[in-house]
Amino acid sequence: MSDKGIAISVKRVSKNFKLPHEQHSGIKQVITNLFKKNKKRGYEIQNVLDDISFDVKKGEFFGIVGRNGSGKSTLLKLISEIYVPDKGNIQVNGSLTPFIELGVGFNPELTGRENVYMNGALMGFSNKQMDAMYDEIVKFAELQRFMDQKLKNYSSGMQVRLAFSIAIRADTDILVLDEVLAVGDEAFQRKCSDYFRRIRNDKNKTVILVTHDMASVKKYCDRAVLIKNGKIVLEGGPLDVANEYTLINYDTTNTTSGTTANTNVDNNTKKDIYKLAVKPISDQVLKSGNNMTVEISYKLEEKSDLAAVFPSVALYINNAPIVFDTIRDKGVKNKIGINKVRYSYSTNDISEGSEVKFIAELWRRGQYRDSDTELAFTDMKDAVIFKISSTTGSPNGDIFHKRGLWGYND
Repeated sequence: MSDKGIAISVKRVSKNFKLPHEQHSGIKQVITNLFKKNKKRGYEIQNVLDDISFDVKKGEFFGIVGRNGSGKSTLLKLISEIYVPDKGNIQVNGSLTPFIELGVGFNPELTGRENVYMNGALMGFSNKQMDAMYDEIVKFAELQRFMDQKLKNYSSGMQVRLAFSIAIRADTDILVLDEVLAVGDEAFQRKCSDYFRRIRNDKNKTVILVTHDMASVKKYCDRAVLIKNGKIVLEGGPLDVANEYTLINYDTTNTTSGTTANTNVDNNTKKDIYKLAVKPISDQVLKSGNNMTVEISYKLEEKSDLAAVFPSVALYINNAPIVFDTIRDKGVKNKIGINKVRYSYSTNDISEGSEVKFIAELWRRGQYRDSDTELAFTDMKDAVIFKISSTTGSPNGDIFHKRGLWGYND
């Protein structure tokens, strides 16, 4: 593709930071440190990004995901020209508005109204233009009663609502967003969702979104990259990248005193609370045409959970994420105590010698599908594994769209 179709081109970009081993707050501390014995001096190099390359097409909704400390925010600051790369180059074709850190460009001693006009000026708007859009900004942020208060009296949620409402008024080609939905309440998130739906259909707008919310990646993004330890480990469709991100969090699960803790930043829950488990029901060595069947069991103790909690299953074929399926809208009937749900999946079109892994997950229903919350999951080490001994037909069949059959075991 020619450069005319590229909004952002990142080529072999690396970024390092120096981490000092000692700090000097004044002349006295400098002299004191000179006479300290066995004190490690100097600094070490932190390799934040290492040889990163990718292109973002014009009109694309592009996701960047990774665990905390992977280098995502540093990458956005490089794209936004806040940082300069140590190696490589970044080309931005079009005007760009970054929304990276809460409070950047705000003055806490000014009122909300004054901050709106100041931010508008920084974005190139005249006072007349800001007059025309002021009411719409305040209405979106839902802060009509607070605009004449100083910003330092705003909560973090109020600040992010105001900042985002200003940012989306910018008539720019590229919008860079870092964890926009992390602070806002549910009503604000719905507004953001509506805005994302509109902008996703505008092929003149390019959006780069950094988030830990895999539901948003699957819903909005056309493509995504997964960053791990400063390197891109996967670039591709949103489903593959989101599932691989989840898999990475499975692999980093800690086990202590017999309890498996979920270290996924989106969940922070324990599967043992719900006695979540998955076990095989069918034979684990199968021929093509037979069904792989597992049973997911979980324990509920609160009546409020009966209508709100539902299980799901994730499938991996040869460690590649293939299917995420849920019974959210399939009418599962929970009860107090142990619940058991069976799931079947056909082995048709899965090539000979393949290994299939099943992971169980447990979710709490939100008001909207995007607001569902993951409660717990089983670990990769506890995955149910099936082996396919032989097959017929094409090994590259359309396995993603095959759905399992849910049944309930009371």
